[in-house]
Amino acid sequence: MQDFIRIHKNDNVAVALKPLPEGKVYKIDGNEVTLIEEIPQGHKFALKDICTGEEIIKYGFRIGTAKEDVEKGGWVHVQNVKTALGDLLEYSYHPTGFELEQTETAYFDGYKRKNGKVGVRNELWIIPTVGCVNSIASAMANQAQYLKKGSIEEIVAFPHPYGCSQMGDDQENTRQILADLINHPNAGGVLVLGLGCENSNIEEIKKHMSECDEERVRFLVCQESDDEMADGLKLLEELAEYAGQFKREKCDASSLIIGMKCGGSDGLSGITANPTVGAFSDILISKGGTTILTEVPEMFGAETLLMDRCANEELFHKTVDLINNFKNYFTSHNQTIYENPSPGNKKGGISTLEDKSLGCTQKSGSALVKGVLEYGEQVQEKGLNLLSAPGNDLVASTALAASGAHIVLFTTGRGTPFASPVPTVKISSNSKLHGKKTNWIDFNAGRLVEDMPMEELSMDLFQYVLEVASGRKVKAEEAGFHDMAIFKQGVTL
Repeated sequence: MQDFIRIHKNDNVAVALKPLPEGKVYKIDGNEVTLIEEIPQGHKFALKDICTGEEIIKYGFRIGTAKEDVEKGGWVHVQNVKTALGDLLEYSYHPTGFELEQTETAYFDGYKRKNGKVGVRNELWIIPTVGCVNSIASAMANQAQYLKKGSIEEIVAFPHPYGCSQMGDDQENTRQILADLINHPNAGGVLVLGLGCENSNIEEIKKHMSECDEERVRFLVCQESDDEMADGLKLLEELAEYAGQFKREKCDASSLIIGMKCGGSDGLSGITANPTVGAFSDILISKGGTTILTEVPEMFGAETLLMDRCANEELFHKTVDLINNFKNYFTSHNQTIYENPSPGNKKGGISTLEDKSLGCTQKSGSALVKGVLEYGEQVQEKGLNLLSAPGNDLVASTALAASGAHIVLFTTGRGTPFASPVPTVKISSNSKLHGKKTNWIDFNAGRLVEDMPMEELSMDLFQYVLEVASGRKVKAEEAGFHDMAIFKQGVTL
């Protein structure tokens, strides 16, 4: 295993791949560098003397400027680096993208639905329209576990605190996310559980549903029932009878939609885990499949790389709006646009938002951007899509599922146990995390700096995803975790 990596030939910093001791001497492109202090794993050190105000270059791009003089071999981090980002920017389109070559067909065993969609799970979902019935939904799911048999894989409730006392677009977003999840093909049957007096009642939710198969979706208004538990279980039994008819069949990987998200990143995330997911994305797209990249605030500082890969000028302008609308969202709440990275990110070696964003966007691979989606909008175009959602792990992962993702790939350098409405694959950026949290981490991308070639590692991830799509449970599923969160943007009455 090598000690460090200089990611791009123009970088004036290198990244420690393991803790490096003070006094260690390295020769880098004919330049001798002596470490003048300890460098933690994932953190940067200077390859030359860097003067105050000079740009810090990583990934071949500026990640900030020096707040003070930095001596060659010195630790480069938040104590001596600051962001160089401004507020709203003017952008111009400089297309640099290219179409990926098609590769041979791949297959998985999925569930073919009546509407032509494909699911990777055959679960019964209970979706409350409002937080008031959360406890009933959860109790109902617990009591209905006897229906988990045959091809019925899970009975899951998705409690949330919204659906009433919301206004305008905030309420519309809640309705749309719930409608998207009701129609998700990973659910063989869905019970929509309403209270009866809420703003986002069942009739309102129906208006946001693109379709409503009455065999697959049933509705129950608790205030109109004498015994909502008994009535709910009866409806779940009917849904189980319907969903139980579905069996896994051979499906083309071109029908897969995979969401891509990172959280708890460290200094290795942009070197190992995120580029591995990017290479995976290219593999899937080359086979006709679809990927979705989200967490817009973690594109700030790297957005032009995505803009220049837009397939046409219309998508470029949509991407500009995607970025600037999110910046306006921050400023409309009197918040600093660049209040990022998090304490955990900084501890792991990420110094600025540019540093984080350039690592984050590695997940997009090299494919052209073929779609740009609003929050709650479902994917229509095959290939790489960008989705408007915040960086919050649960909110963004739920948004990916609502937009149609069958599975979410979640890269992390710190680790997290959370789940989403769909199988959520945790990918560690380093082998230490993979070894420590075997109950959380599904795939180890840290092997990339332990002499496993990217081509082999990304194909290993692709095969693993096909296994998950064919029924292999991820660690969060084995633990029984199923989470969802909706983006709260407006006033609560």
